[in-house]
Amino acid sequence: MMTIVLLCAISAALAGGVLVAYGLCFGMFQLFRIHSMQAAQQRARRMTAQPVGSAGLVAG
Repeated sequence: MMTIVLLCAISAALAGGVLVAYGLCFGMFQLFRIHSMQAAQQRARRMTAQPVGSAGLVAG
């Protein structure tokens, strides 16, 4: 009987740990997605604000 209780406790602890790890990973991926979207918007704004002749090319 004690073996079954011990196995159930171990399984519950492992399941809880997996759920916590999944939540952390999911949250970090959401933050990364937000950050990448903001960086892309800033890059697009910077590119549209640049004059046509200043694209980093040297004339001549």
